[in-house]
Amino acid sequence: MIKLAKPHIPDEAIEKAVEVLRSGNLVQGKYVEEFEQALCDYLGIKNAIVVSSGTAALHLALLALEIKKGDEVIVPAFTFPATANVVELVGAKPIFVDINLSDFCIDTSKIEKVITKKTKAIIPVHEFGQSAKMDDIVRISKQYNLKIIEDAACALGAEFANQKVGTFGVFGCFSFHPRKAITTGEGGVVVTNDNELAQKVRVLRNHGISCNDGKVYFIAAGLNYRMTDFQAVLGIGQLEDITNIIIRRIEVANEYNNKLKEISWIKTPYVYENRKMVYQTYHGLLDDDKDRDDLIDYLKSKDIEANLGSQSLPSLTYYKNKYKLKAADFPKAVRAYKKGLALPMGDQVDNDDIKLIIKNLALYLL
Repeated sequence: MIKLAKPHIPDEAIEKAVEVLRSGNLVQGKYVEEFEQALCDYLGIKNAIVVSSGTAALHLALLALEIKKGDEVIVPAFTFPATANVVELVGAKPIFVDINLSDFCIDTSKIEKVITKKTKAIIPVHEFGQSAKMDDIVRISKQYNLKIIEDAACALGAEFANQKVGTFGVFGCFSFHPRKAITTGEGGVVVTNDNELAQKVRVLRNHGISCNDGKVYFIAAGLNYRMTDFQAVLGIGQLEDITNIIIRRIEVANEYNNKLKEISWIKTPYVYENRKMVYQTYHGLLDDDKDRDDLIDYLKSKDIEANLGSQSLPSLTYYKNKYKLKAADFPKAVRAYKKGLALPMGDQVDNDDIKLIIKNLALYLL
């Protein structure tokens, strides 16, 4: 079967992870520190705090900013539920904004309409490895004194106007889940240029512990969101090859774009001149009269794994019922959810695979 995604883990990284496992030094240690420094160097940022997941990264960012009950946080209506779930977990209210169908990111023209005195932050999501329109978001955040927490879970290496995403806001949060460009199994990182906030995140990551003069002090009600050393070793090995990983993903996307010109009922991802997309997911949009779920089943019968892209959050049972939301108020998020199709992406996909995928897509309606 042509898999939707497959982790790119060099043999050297696996061998190094085995060494760490055999050493018995498994928890947060020197390789975590090495991985954090490598991420700082790659992103050009002062602080990187690796954690147990991308969701943990978002949660810690909200906690460090002291977002709490009574506050509101602006979230795109189309993304993975974790982005809104963490807002709920700190007691705040997610305020959903519809998306654009060109980049599947938040529609910045609709943000100001939902800002109130309770609004404290905005979480733009760089969906599928495509940057949100960060110039608008930065301008709005300054005008209304809002904190930006970038959900860059899918977008390590993506850029807007030659600046890497995750470095525009007070915090950037990335994921190292197996479907991402680099993976530590589960894992994530919080990045920031604010040293004081970075220290708060480090304390909250590790049970609220602060060390001073060799002594341990519990100074906060923290969590256990640490990354292990054998996970960090996997990340280090892949980060060294991140440039080539991204180049290959772009090559695969370009091949899809060229071949899919033959199929009029699939809209390919839009390519922006001032944005670098890293294609964590290759996401097409079907015409309204096409049954996406039936197409996924058809491709599976041809040994091709495909999937939906992401979720329309206001349509989810929890958010729809709690906040009395109507799908009609978020038409583009609903359409992206119902008609979005994720095709196999990664260096496991070669040009022959793409030809086979396109051939079967062309035969779907015959």
